[in-house]
Amino acid sequence: MEKIDYGQIINYHTDKLYNSYEFFGAHLCKHHGRKGVSFRVWAPNATGVSLVGTFNFWNDQANKMEKLGDTGIWQCFFENIGEGEEYKYKILKKDGTTVQKSDPYGFYAEKKPGTSSVVADMDGYEWMDEKWIEKRSGRKFYDGPMNIYEIHPGSWKKHEDESHLNYRELADELVPYLKEMNYNYLELMPVMEHPFDGSWGYQITGYYSITSRYGKPEDLKYLIDKCHQNNIGVILDWVPGHFCRDEQGLLNFDGSELYGHIDHPNWGTKKFNFGRSEVRNFLISNALFYFDKYHVDGLRVDGVTSILHLNFGMEEEIFRNREGGTDDLDGVDFLKEMNTAVFGKYPFAIMAAEESTDWPLVTSPVESGGLGFNFKWNMGWMNDTISYMENDFFFRKNDHDRITFSLHYAFNENFILPFSHDEVVHGKKNLIDKSFGTYEEKFKNLKVLAMYQMTHPGKKLNFMGNEIGQFMEWRYYEEIEWFMLEYPIHDAHREYVKRLNKLYMNEKSLWQQDNSWDGFQWIDADNRDQSMFSYIRWGLDDFIVTVLNFTPNVHEDAWIQVPQEGEYRVILSSDDDKYNGTGSTYKKYIKSERDEFNPDRNIIKIKIPGLSGLMIKKKKTRK
Repeated sequence: MEKIDYGQIINYHTDKLYNSYEFFGAHLCKHHGRKGVSFRVWAPNATGVSLVGTFNFWNDQANKMEKLGDTGIWQCFFENIGEGEEYKYKILKKDGTTVQKSDPYGFYAEKKPGTSSVVADMDGYEWMDEKWIEKRSGRKFYDGPMNIYEIHPGSWKKHEDESHLNYRELADELVPYLKEMNYNYLELMPVMEHPFDGSWGYQITGYYSITSRYGKPEDLKYLIDKCHQNNIGVILDWVPGHFCRDEQGLLNFDGSELYGHIDHPNWGTKKFNFGRSEVRNFLISNALFYFDKYHVDGLRVDGVTSILHLNFGMEEEIFRNREGGTDDLDGVDFLKEMNTAVFGKYPFAIMAAEESTDWPLVTSPVESGGLGFNFKWNMGWMNDTISYMENDFFFRKNDHDRITFSLHYAFNENFILPFSHDEVVHGKKNLIDKSFGTYEEKFKNLKVLAMYQMTHPGKKLNFMGNEIGQFMEWRYYEEIEWFMLEYPIHDAHREYVKRLNKLYMNEKSLWQQDNSWDGFQWIDADNRDQSMFSYIRWGLDDFIVTVLNFTPNVHEDAWIQVPQEGEYRVILSSDDDKYNGTGSTYKKYIKSERDEFNPDRNIIKIKIPGLSGLMIKKKKTRK
């Protein structure tokens, strides 16, 4: 419990207050020796603000707040109350009307349909993740594996009565599953408070309040803590581009548009006004808040493209910046300021941009002219890959370049390769059902696709359900179709993904040189007629050869060039009978031989089954 200086004055308009959550909102504290809660809110255009809540029976005359100088900040202290009290701010606007608002800095909220903020102690949880905190401080993400499992907390699993698992129940079931399946990062779709389930958390009313749908702040901390104790990092999906228009939220907060700017026509939301220092303080503090109070390891920043462009989603270019262009210059400056602040305090952080255009230098440092992120979702790779997989086998040769093109820009940014929630909703079909072919061929396709993702340069992300070959599109109100694992073909696919994930985590050549040509070499990028691709992933002292066959044609004695003379073995075949394949067998070791047409080249002769992927590794020789 803090002891406050009740006469403290801040300049919220000009100062960079990146810890503003320590000042605003509801805080357990002592004032003149009395225990209670201090409340502070920014409402510069209000003619009066009253604190209303369970503690004063929602009486708007009982606790009128004091205006703090000319800062636009209102405050009051209520003694002998603590956690769990519900409250709002009743704003008297200049036109004489009033509105009740939840706290922009509220740390918790009552369950919907209620919209009140709730007093919460953000410092009472006893963390047990000291080893992880120490370990991550020296972590180098670029030359390490990142295998991310993205989930929607409300629909990964449910109780038999269709109610949500709470954060603690989720932790106790999810963390062992992540370990079993060899994922080392969990990404949570937005857990900030939002009124409409169907927005999936992307239209937020409470930026500092984790949603009460799944429990209290200490319950989410338990989930994150348990992940850390099991060497699993946690990334939160975060939405700083726009906010929900519901009346209790930020919209027209004090009778004027304090936080908002441009209307988003396709989302029905309001874009933040990044030109206001108070808005930047609010959002940058919010990013730091989750690192500070919830020990998160990173943020996936949603909708970066909408932050960078004034007319995002609009049919016409209505808005222009001060230089006559259509870039949101304030949005650009905000992203740079945000990343500078985050990495200045948390240098280990993952800051991943969901940016869908060719905006340059997204993952370059701010001082080098970049936006300052350290990862970017590779949306181009994802779209090209899915488009290729949707093709008839016979016509895939016409789209061969969709697979090879990604290597033209693979090292321009630090990429994450995402098969996320966005690809399995709104009639797009689930990942397995996008693939051309019969029921059995779709599973073969999905296995080749998974191997391609895991052996392509870049970090990895998959949405829940991908690993079991779920056909039904994701529905936020239903759990994953776990019952599908009762069918051998689905269970075999999960076993395949588990094995592939383990190889990815253990084989350094798949991630040790992820962001340069030193880590990748084509063997054959031009086998268009057979729709086959072969390449090498290089580590510092090791390598893996990958061969992908995207047609059902079998090649009994294929010649595959290998970089060194020696003995090779298949460490994973997607056609293995363990994974419901045809059971193609291979010698324990396949000795390389000289290419009779080019004696300078080493080759191995090997069977390439139809619709299959092979990962091949050289036997180590003893020195």
